[in-house]
Amino acid sequence: MTERKPPGVDFESWVDRQIREAEARGEFERLSGAGKPLATEMESTYDELWWVKRKMAREGFSVLPPALAVRKEAEDALEAALKAPSERVVRRIIEAVNVKIRDILLKPPPGPPLGRKPYDVDDVVRQWRERRAER
Repeated sequence: MTERKPPGVDFESWVDRQIREAEARGEFERLSGAGKPLATEMESTYDELWWVKRKMAREGFSVLPPALAVRKEAEDALEAALKAPSERVVRRIIEAVNVKIRDILLKPPPGPPLGRKPYDVDDVVRQWRERRAER
C-alpha cells in the first residue's frame, strides 16, 4: 500500500520520489506492453463511452440503425448466394434476407430508409448459374 503524503511536502516531489523508489525496486520491469507503442485510442480525444464502444467491437455488435444493418446484411447475403455451392443454398439465403427486407419495408424503423427492395430469387439464381459457367 502506498504511504500517505506527509504534510508540508510538495505533492510533485512526493510523487516523483514514489516513482523513483518503485523504479529502484524494479517494479516497472517486465510490465505487459513494455517497449510497445501506446494504443491508438490514447491519441484520440476523450470519449466517455470508449469502453462501451470497445466492448461492442470486441463482441461483434453492430451500432448501425436497423435499416442500414439490413442493407449491409442484404449485400452480404447476395455475395454469399453468388458463391453458394448449390441452387438450393442460393434460394435459402436469398429468401431469408428477403423476409428481413420486406419486414423493414412494411414497418419502417427509425433512421434512414432502407433503399433496397427484395431480391428476385430467380434472377439471383440465374446470376449464380452464369458465374458457375464462367469457371
